[in-house]
Order: sequence, then structure tokens, then C-alpha cells
Amino acid sequence: MVVKMRLARFGRTNAPFYNIVVAHARTARNSRPLEVIGTYDPIPKRDTYDESGKLHKDIKLDTTRAKYWIGVGAQPTDTVWRILSMVGILPPKHRPAVPAAKQTTPQANKA
Repeated sequence: MVVKMRLARFGRTNAPFYNIVVAHARTARNSRPLEVIGTYDPIPKRDTYDESGKLHKDIKLDTTRAKYWIGVGAQPTDTVWRILSMVGILPPKHRPAVPAAKQTTPQANKA
């Protein structure tokens, strides 16, 4: 049976909060998972310990368990892949398109 790493939504209306879970692919989104390996809060908040006032999204993840599940063949969804790439476990899946550089052909200047 296929095992997936995905998000399970919790929280109120307009205030989402997600658990990063490992579950069988055919189970419902909020049913009981095999394991909860972390949390993700997508609402940007200020860091109380940082003086710069930058906003950040809170990600708490058990990296050893995430690496284990990837190693045994769990398939992360696109959103979980993005979160794991932010943490540094997986490489980025979709890289932004790099515009083609202007190619200049050397022309002989006749003077």
C-alpha cells in the first residue's frame, strides 16, 4: 500500500494550522495517521527573539523521522516536498525559470 507524507488541516476558519503526517494514500485527510512528524503554521508571524521584525512561517519537523520515511519510500505531496526542501531534506522540485541570456555573436568590426 502506498504511504504518503501530507498535511492534515486543523485550526479555525481563516486560521489554518497543519500537522505534517505520514498516512496511507487512501485514508481521509484528517483520519488517524501512521505518524505525526511535525507541524506547519502558514500564517506569517514576527519572531519574538529577532529584533529585525521579519515575518516567518513556523515549521517544526522531526528531521530524523522525515528522512526515515523518505528512505523507506513514502511519497511527499507537492506542498510537503516544498516544506522539506525549505528545511534541507529534499532538493527543490520546481525551480524558477531562468530567462535565456542574450547571446551575442561576435561580429568583425570593419574600420
